[in-house]
Amino acid sequence: MGLFSGLLGLPLAPLRGVVWVGEQLRDQAHAQLYDPVAVRRQIDQVERAYERGEITEAERDEQQELLLARLTGSGGPADG
Repeated sequence: MGLFSGLLGLPLAPLRGVVWVGEQLRDQAHAQLYDPVAVRRQIDQVERAYERGEITEAERDEQQELLLARLTGSGGPADG
C-alpha cells in the first residue's frame, strides 16, 4: 500500500514543499522580530534618531513602547 499511497500523494508534493518553505520563513521572521538583541538595537536606533532631531519625542516614545511590547511579548499584532 506504500507505493499506491505514494503515487496518490505525488501531486501534493509541490504543495508540501511550499508549506515547508512558508513555515521556515515564518520561523525565521519570528526569531528576528522577537530577538532581544535585535529589538535592543532598534531601540538604540530610535534613540539616536531622536537625538539627531529626525523624530519628535512623541514619536520616539511611541516607537519605543511598541518595541518594548514586542520584547516583553505583550500587545502588538502577534498577540491576536
